[in-house]
Amino acid sequence: MRRSAAFAFAAMLACFALDGRAAGPSEIRLGEIRLGTVTDLSGPAAPYGHAVVNALRLRFDAVNAAGGVRGRKIRLIVEDHQFQVPRAVQAAAKLIKRDRVEAFVGALGTAQVQAMLPQLREAGIPNLFPMAASRDLVQASDAITWISGSLYYDQIRAGVKWMVEQRGKRAVCALAQNTDYGEEVQQALRDQLAQHGLSLLAVATHRPTDMDFTASVARLRAANCDLVVLATLLRDTLLPMAAAKAAGWNVDFLGPSTTHDHLLAAAPGAAAQGLYSVSSIALPERATAAPEVQAWIDAYTARFGVAPNAGAIYGATIADLAVLTFDRVGDRAGEGRDPARFARAIGSISGWRDLFGGTLQDFSNGRRQGTMQAYVWHLGGPRYERLTEALGY
Repeated sequence: MRRSAAFAFAAMLACFALDGRAAGPSEIRLGEIRLGTVTDLSGPAAPYGHAVVNALRLRFDAVNAAGGVRGRKIRLIVEDHQFQVPRAVQAAAKLIKRDRVEAFVGALGTAQVQAMLPQLREAGIPNLFPMAASRDLVQASDAITWISGSLYYDQIRAGVKWMVEQRGKRAVCALAQNTDYGEEVQQALRDQLAQHGLSLLAVATHRPTDMDFTASVARLRAANCDLVVLATLLRDTLLPMAAAKAAGWNVDFLGPSTTHDHLLAAAPGAAAQGLYSVSSIALPERATAAPEVQAWIDAYTARFGVAPNAGAIYGATIADLAVLTFDRVGDRAGEGRDPARFARAIGSISGWRDLFGGTLQDFSNGRRQGTMQAYVWHLGGPRYERLTEALGY
């Protein structure tokens, strides 16, 4: 049963749009805005990577068709790291040295982005709104990163606080990737539990590519957990939840924004039903969306042959913020690759909300993340239901 569910989900993901192809060396054109992204197009996070790149292309092409940003056309150069850190480092070097990009935008993966940072710092290139929500990216004294939305740490603390206070959870466990991302989620969980006089009961870790979660589920079940907090992506969210259901274990699962996606709602066998997720973004339903959101959904679906997932929502938000940033930087942003100019431009963004109804974002006063707040969502049926207003901790 678990094997067939895994194959069915893999087949569903394989249908995802492949427009975000990796680029070869590109010619240098004077006056253009050259942006680079290093993402996953062929590894375990590919459904996010493709969707983010698709949404970036959709927005940037529309901007270019309207004349560009202050007359400058945007060129997006994409590299595939296959969710592997060494490949990410190599791809970053190519974008910096050969393609001469003036900013990175929407790069994906906590460990991958962190590994690229030394090269970006040395070249003076800003890291704009990556798909990696780690504290390390924004808290360093020489940080060159700005993040759209909240951090994994903030999401888990807000969500666990709500689950303890509103759902009475006391026996809390974790199922986490053995990565920097997994460590950050566990730290947030421990810090928030300590505020309630509780301790983390048990932890099961795994590699991002693991497929069998029978032993992990059995271990957490033996600990009598009443809540399992996830540090997972799509596949490793689905499979342990399917394993728990197959074993007859009816326990609640809660995860950060990486578990908030239409693809999980559509997973075969209703394996992800009942999932709680904490995210700063809203996933629009076309039937009830505002006209401008419907138009965006239709344009995305028509171009890429698939409905947008959460990665596409993030990509659209990132693209809008990047365009706004370059408009406020001015028409000669590339000269000297000066991160201070980006800091001033992004710092002027406050009271900003994305097209889809995400939490309010504010980068003023030196803030490097758009918000510390997030919504708690519950997956029941074909869509996520929002259970709360924007929460902090």
